[in-house]
Amino acid sequence: QVQLVESGGGLVQPGGSLRLSCAASGRTFSAYAMGWFRQAPGKEREFVAAITWDAGSIYYADSIKGRFTISRDNAKNTVYLQMNSLKPEDTAVYLCATDSRRFAYGRRDYYAKMENYDYWGQGTQVTVSS
Repeated sequence: QVQLVESGGGLVQPGGSLRLSCAASGRTFSAYAMGWFRQAPGKEREFVAAITWDAGSIYYADSIKGRFTISRDNAKNTVYLQMNSLKPEDTAVYLCATDSRRFAYGRRDYYAKMENYDYWGQGTQVTVSS
């Protein structure tokens, strides 16, 4: 059974930083691309970032480019999202997800679509407020 568990969320002031983690189990983590999405109250879930299985390609949403960094440690079965220069509009539940394909590559528009991910975590709350 595949499990994804996010952690690292919390309350932070504007301009602050947080590092989210997503620990995976139940599948060969190193074989799958991983994505981060977020969902704010009353809004649709949106793509944040994705990283291919070998970290050879990384994609970001325009809204967070230059402020967030996605990375992965295949030895620890964990994907990370370093978030800097946080803004109130970054407030959301952040969820990680795993691509449904093994050892695959894709373009940004592939990783931005939720239907291409087959397992999801429960999410971690990030609140940016003074």
